[in-house]
Amino acid sequence: MKNTTSPARRLLALIVAVAVGCGLIAAADAIIGGRVGMALLVARLKRATPLPNQPVTWQQGPAEASGPRKPNVLVILVDDMGFNDITLNGGGVAGGAVPTPHIHSLATDGVNCSLAYSGNATCSPSRAALMTGRDGTRFGFEFTSVPINFARAVGHRVGNKFHPPIYHSEREKDVPPYPTQGLPTSEITITKLLGGAGYHTVQLGKWHLGESPEFRPQQHGFDESLGYLAGASLHADPNSPDVVNAKQDFDPVDAFLWAAQPRGVRHNGGPVFDIRGTMTEYLTDEAIAALEANRNRPFFMYLAYSAPHSPLQASKADYDALPQIGDHPLRVYAAMIRSLDRNIGRLLAALKEKGLEDDTLVVFTSDNGGANYIGLDDLNKPFRGWKATFFEGGLRIPFFVRWPAKLPRGTTFAKPVTHVDIYATAAAAAGVDLPTDRVIDGRNLLPFLAGDAPAAGGAAEPHDTLFWRSGPYRAVRSGDWKLQVTETPPKRLLFNLADDPTERHDLLASHPDKADELYGLLMKIDAEQAKPLWPALIEAPVLIDKPLGRPITADDEFVYWSN
Repeated sequence: MKNTTSPARRLLALIVAVAVGCGLIAAADAIIGGRVGMALLVARLKRATPLPNQPVTWQQGPAEASGPRKPNVLVILVDDMGFNDITLNGGGVAGGAVPTPHIHSLATDGVNCSLAYSGNATCSPSRAALMTGRDGTRFGFEFTSVPINFARAVGHRVGNKFHPPIYHSEREKDVPPYPTQGLPTSEITITKLLGGAGYHTVQLGKWHLGESPEFRPQQHGFDESLGYLAGASLHADPNSPDVVNAKQDFDPVDAFLWAAQPRGVRHNGGPVFDIRGTMTEYLTDEAIAALEANRNRPFFMYLAYSAPHSPLQASKADYDALPQIGDHPLRVYAAMIRSLDRNIGRLLAALKEKGLEDDTLVVFTSDNGGANYIGLDDLNKPFRGWKATFFEGGLRIPFFVRWPAKLPRGTTFAKPVTHVDIYATAAAAAGVDLPTDRVIDGRNLLPFLAGDAPAAGGAAEPHDTLFWRSGPYRAVRSGDWKLQVTETPPKRLLFNLADDPTERHDLLASHPDKADELYGLLMKIDAEQAKPLWPALIEAPVLIDKPLGRPITADDEFVYWSN
């Protein structure tokens, strides 16, 4: 039958199909209303066009260093990097076609935390945990913010014939305005903590913790900020001859990003302006400039790259360097990883050149595991699951810590660590006491990484229990055992990670007593968490073993993710 749907309606249908957990620009609420016409849509997109690129002037520190100074702290966070995206452990994109030696160097010249977990399985809550040293559920930051109109539209479209979506319209009255769904300013961020101890604090890249002025980086303690507020952005001008794009027709995230084309950054809350080249290159250029401006005073730098989050875009030079990869989307993704590694190498070289390498604590990690919706296999190999699941594939992340002046070189720490530990570790390096008026879930990793764990009170490892929650989907790891609990539909999954790190064998039937023990522990921890700041409107199915774009059968295992 001939398709008689108008182009406007087809474009709107693509936009409203955006997957749960994707970051949005503020214009999304108006764009996806069911009766918005094409003229209004185009007008809104034109108003979002960034200004031409503008020079950035970083605040200059002292011309010369004076006396002893505290160590610098540099946190490098990449976006949706799969566990198998780097070649450190013998894997890598496209069977290891993209070596990542510069990222590796942070492990070989520092400590590889080989059993590291994200604070949550999606971008925004995991970043809230990193910035506060607290599980996001501890203070209600449980879900990624979305406008009601968007959630309403998506809630009736995300799913498949075997596993339909669920939309909770009765909760709409309890959802605050979209721009105010941010990180509460009552939280004591790591920047507030270190800023009070004389550190100059700099944020670059993706924020994703609130778009209203009261929730932006400088309201959370950053002295300077250069980046974008939303959860995703184009990486480059898609029409540039120096850029190669890969559009995934089946990917609803692509539908929104390519239609809206959000691109550009803000400097200290000013107007949005365009970048030079690719976002990865641009952020690295500016991070190096900020290092130079702060070389003679202690600084905390939070560099949150947007790669390799979709849309898939890479420089033509990086793409052309990988002719051995035949699949076009995979080749573009691989080129993005290649660019990340090269630019992190540039940044590390700048630290060394400026004499800052020895006394800078560098942490490298990803916000969560690789995403299923870009349609590529093996991103989280050997683990099952994706971003937006509590399987190891959604939670296990690279996590490297380098501090030449204090930590050993080329060692591995094989006990559980997590994003919340960055907070306490940075505070300890800076000689700053942790807040005592609230629970801090993070642990100072320095004694453990240096081999001095008894100095931290005799604990053999930082955490004996880890907990995650997204609405009715929860998980707990205690020792080597992990229990996942879902209510949609009611189900428990029990794994022994020492024997089965890839979660292939559910032991619920053979170990019911252990499952009951962990369920009691999970419920105890769950009762200590806060009520969500806003409710989840959508429950959407996520397949465990297949990326988006593959045929779906009734036998495919799945979980429902709430947002």
